Amino acid sequence: MKKRVKRSKNAKSSAPVGKQRLQKILANAGIDSRRRCEELILEHAVTVNGEIIDQLPAFADPDHDDIRVNGQRLRQPEKVYFLLNKPKGVICTNSDPQRRPKAIDLIDCPERVVCVGRLDADTTGAIILTNDSELVNRLTHPKYELPKTYRVVLRGRMEGADVEKLKKGVWLADGKTGGAAVKILHRSHSETTLEISIRQGLNRQIRRTFAALGYKVKALKRTQIGDIVLKGIAVGGYKRLTKLQVAYLKRATKLDV
Repeated sequence: MKKRVKRSKNAKSSAPVGKQRLQKILANAGIDSRRRCEELILEHAVTVNGEIIDQLPAFADPDHDDIRVNGQRLRQPEKVYFLLNKPKGVICTNSDPQRRPKAIDLIDCPERVVCVGRLDADTTGAIILTNDSELVNRLTHPKYELPKTYRVVLRGRMEGADVEKLKKGVWLADGKTGGAAVKILHRSHSETTLEISIRQGLNRQIRRTFAALGYKVKALKRTQIGDIVLKGIAVGGYKRLTKLQVAYLKRATKLDV
């Protein structure tokens, strides 16, 4: 007979060492959204090592605990890693009330993946998708932010003084941007094409930075994430990251330490 676990109302909400929130484990395994997984727990549908879990917060170790939903043992999904060449008009969220095209819909994979960070709908190019939640957390944490390189087409001619401002940082409403690496690729009276590499991840940072300097962004494409280059992938296409590329991301975020 299964034993029902009751938890104190004063139970700590922080996860014990080596354990994760139960609803997160279920969602990562593709059971349903995290919200629905919370409901399944409260509906007495989830057991851990034979014990019914019916209160939150609840924690478990997905690598060692016997976790079941409606009696079916949870299958730990294969960890997958993709590099997508995101088209214009596609958004980087897993849910959208407006029903716009989503990046996750372009990946043919049975596992439930998420975008690592976001590109706005009008920005194209490189974005990583994975179901490795620990790597997602590291890659999106400011402490481990990898440099990201963009190809930008601006309306108007950018002169050297503004290039120097980009290199030193530009004040925005939410603070000063970090110094950027900038390379002018083409410049005419009416248009400038350049390459810029940044480490921060402020909301719409590239567009806002150029707007602060008086320039309109005509086209914006992310071409590189750290050492991972978007090359040979058609717009809307993707490829699996190699083992070496995944290992590089884990080293860069100290996940392999």
